[in-house]
Amino acid sequence: MKIVRLVITGMVQGVGYRAWAVRQASALGLRGWVRNRADGSVEVLAGGEVPRIDAFIAACRFGPRWSRVRAVKAEPADETLPETFEQRETL
Repeated sequence: MKIVRLVITGMVQGVGYRAWAVRQASALGLRGWVRNRADGSVEVLAGGEVPRIDAFIAACRFGPRWSRVRAVKAEPADETLPETFEQRETL
């Protein structure tokens, strides 16, 4: 299993990015969460099989239709994951 923390920047709030991320991650069988951050970015913690995580990261570089992703920063993480993939409150 691979666990990553993503920080996605650009026009990613107010465009349905969190709901889109939940759908994408759930379809890939990933566990974790997504939330908006006060600085305008979106943060994701995701865990699953390596090919599925890689596919999710690739999808996050595009995001939902109305988003404009500028960058996706990915780093390894070592945290406990929830049983599903969920949307959390803004940090």
